[in-house]
Amino acid sequence: MSSLDALRARVAEHPSNAWARERGWDPLIVGTERARVLILSQAPGRLAQASGIAFDDPSGRLLRSWMGVTDEEFWNPDLVAVLPMDAYFPGKGTSGDKPPRRDFADRWHPMFLERFADVRLRIVIGGYAQRRYLGSSDVTANVRAAETFLPMYPIVHPSPLARGWRTRNPWFVEEKVPQLRLLVRDAIGRE
Repeated sequence: MSSLDALRARVAEHPSNAWARERGWDPLIVGTERARVLILSQAPGRLAQASGIAFDDPSGRLLRSWMGVTDEEFWNPDLVAVLPMDAYFPGKGTSGDKPPRRDFADRWHPMFLERFADVRLRIVIGGYAQRRYLGSSDVTANVRAAETFLPMYPIVHPSPLARGWRTRNPWFVEEKVPQLRLLVRDAIGRE
């Protein structure tokens, strides 16, 4: 068992996650110590949690398109790791999913980040992850200035609920998506 597998097991067994264990859910934290790209995201969606596969939903299809990777590349844990702000689907809210639990990232992220030592690019998705890792949840401002945060690269959440944002900000697809694809290819392609 790798140190990441052991850490995932600790997450699953922690008393704060008993409710998820009762549902038969595993923590959706993906990757090996060799991963080159790390996705810091909100929390798994309902469909991904049900399948047990991170980003196995419409958001994931769009994210893979933006990254310019195949399904095989995306789900290769030696290439792409996923560390959400909460490892479990938080439930439905009034508009979209409920926010991730506030204490999850504080407790677990430092230990996981130590083990993702070969990561070359961190894709920071959405306001929750951007607040933690960039100090601001202003997604528009963060994404506009994405290259200034390298090796972290903030993007808008690929959720269907963010379609309006993408419509109002066509520069994201025109300018930032091609840049993201180059960064991803460089991170996973070089030795």
